[in-house]
Amino acid sequence: MKEPEKVSPVEELSFVTGGEINIRQDPWWWLVAAVAALIVLLVVAQPDPFKDIVVFARDGIAVTVLVTVLSYLLMLIAGLFGGLGRMAKNKIVFGIATLYVEIVRGVPLLVQLIAWYFASPVVIQQIGTWLNLAPLIEYRANPIVTAIMAITVCYGAYMSEIVRAGIQSIPKGQMEAARSLGMSHFQAMRYVVLPQAFRVILPPMGNEFIALLKDSSLVSVVAVADLTRRGREFMAANFNPIETWTMIALLYLIMTLFAARIVSYIEKKTRYER
Repeated sequence: MKEPEKVSPVEELSFVTGGEINIRQDPWWWLVAAVAALIVLLVVAQPDPFKDIVVFARDGIAVTVLVTVLSYLLMLIAGLFGGLGRMAKNKIVFGIATLYVEIVRGVPLLVQLIAWYFASPVVIQQIGTWLNLAPLIEYRANPIVTAIMAITVCYGAYMSEIVRAGIQSIPKGQMEAARSLGMSHFQAMRYVVLPQAFRVILPPMGNEFIALLKDSSLVSVVAVADLTRRGREFMAANFNPIETWTMIALLYLIMTLFAARIVSYIEKKTRYER
């Protein structure tokens, strides 16, 4: 009797869900490693000014990550409600959601940031004067909170359309089948439609995260000490624009490349399970 052919551990792993070689190994990680190596090389070979730039801008990196992650999470919530509103049968809800998407998408993010930071405090203070409420009269905008709110509102409009498109890509038979099993409309959306729509919209969601990470540099115009603002401060103090913006660009690049690889990994995992 012929003995079964022995299979190596690597080949056995390829039969496990998510363990395929093309999923476990992303060749473009070499680009992330190359950029990281370049940053380390510059810091080690020429500490002045590259190491000084990294040390000076490290708190800006933390602020950039904080603004990006919080804005993205809030944007997902805004996009979910906006997308559902765009598909609502109630004309008032549909109208409000459509108005939100059409208006916000038509105004540049930079303009919205400036309006939120400089105009919204004036409006709130005026309301406080009418109502004679001291907290509102003395209101002062927090730069980071204002920036997160502005980005959330702006990107939430784009995410609303992504969610709407994802839901509409699911065949109507899925909803009908769920309703025939006795599910309510909410349960059918929660357990049948939205999980499938999430897999469809995962690639554009990843792209939105990377775009948001790059657009977070705009918050520097409203007094948020992010990576871009810290770079500008270092350049103004040391008069070395080439070295400063080379290192700042590399720091942004390593963050976006790393995020892109994570998104690519999640896409491959979900694509296999579909």
